[in-house]
Amino acid sequence: MTRPAPPDTDRILIAGAGPVGLVSAIRLAEAGIPCTVLEAADAPHEDLRASTWHPPTLDMLAPYGLADRLVDSGLVTPTWQIRMHRTGERAEFDLGILADVTGHPFRLQCEQHKFVRMALDWLEAHGGVEMRFDAPVVGVHQDADGVVVDLGGAHTGERLAGRWLIGADGAKSAVREALGLSLSGATYPETTILATTRFPFHEHLEGLSNVNYIWSDVSTFSLLRLPGIWRCSLHQDAGESVEDALKPEAIERKLQRIVARPEPYAVEEVRPYRIHRRIVDRYRVGRVLLAGDAAHLNSPSGGMGMNGGIHDAFNLTEKLIRVWRGEAEEALLDRYERQRRPIAEEEILAQADRNRGRMQERDPERRLSILRDLQATIADPAKARAYLLRSSMIEGLNRAAAIQ
Repeated sequence: MTRPAPPDTDRILIAGAGPVGLVSAIRLAEAGIPCTVLEAADAPHEDLRASTWHPPTLDMLAPYGLADRLVDSGLVTPTWQIRMHRTGERAEFDLGILADVTGHPFRLQCEQHKFVRMALDWLEAHGGVEMRFDAPVVGVHQDADGVVVDLGGAHTGERLAGRWLIGADGAKSAVREALGLSLSGATYPETTILATTRFPFHEHLEGLSNVNYIWSDVSTFSLLRLPGIWRCSLHQDAGESVEDALKPEAIERKLQRIVARPEPYAVEEVRPYRIHRRIVDRYRVGRVLLAGDAAHLNSPSGGMGMNGGIHDAFNLTEKLIRVWRGEAEEALLDRYERQRRPIAEEEILAQADRNRGRMQERDPERRLSILRDLQATIADPAKARAYLLRSSMIEGLNRAAAIQ
């Protein structure tokens, strides 16, 4: 039975103060729509999370001054590559060929937590958004007129009401759980170990880009450069447990394989994570809508998770704004699911799965064949453009826009 709503419902509630929730808040605030952001943590997250920004995402953020701030705080990365570690042979993609369709023909490397701070600064300067930290959503109730959430943490016992609720509260979404929805799909068997170090790999590996996916004789790894630091994605050796792979000596051994040096590596942060390919059946249940990791989880290979979530936020808020203003019927919100869910499933999840599968290849001859195919694609301007339109998520956005 639906509980009665508190009287103040003239707002939109947003669960989650990560990039997806904060972009949603920015969009609504600019449209003059009051909203309240509810974050389970007691402060913005500072741990290792996403760091790659794709061209269309930067295009979307540019009108708010946030793309320029990201560029000022990150590393512009015109090229990215897949390479053989032993020989240095590589296939390198140049995003400059997309300059006619994007104002940002490059990937940008900038930590997610920096963007969160920028978004919070924007919201504080703009006003119109209430921020609550240590305010996890522990219950969701709705009727034809609005949504009520029960809060925990420092706000235990408090209830808030709004016209709509956006669930942007991540992979362990309490909003999704309250709706009785589950993420169907699979979890990959491997655990990735993310380690950061200030060692200048670019001074020791010839022709290295800022974004590199690398086959080694033993395994596979990736090197992503950020201002002043490198993020190294490492994997367990054959027969090695996750616990053993997380030990300092195991991380040291793997880094020494990348560039051997007499001194030990100074590792600043280590984070293990599992990789998923999962998606919900529904993005909308009445007055509650899911976005980002609350709705879909994918392999981080290719850097599409955070970007896809921000694309969800832009698509959803465009429709919520029209419905709020009375310019469209509520049924318009169903188009959000029609436009974004197939793109998540067929573009983001599927492409991330292909990226992961390619880097999991262990057969030397098959690896070489894949590399030659990629080099042939790069050598053909039309094929290279088509590949980059898709891998940069532009094609997926175009597909979504064509769905009614």
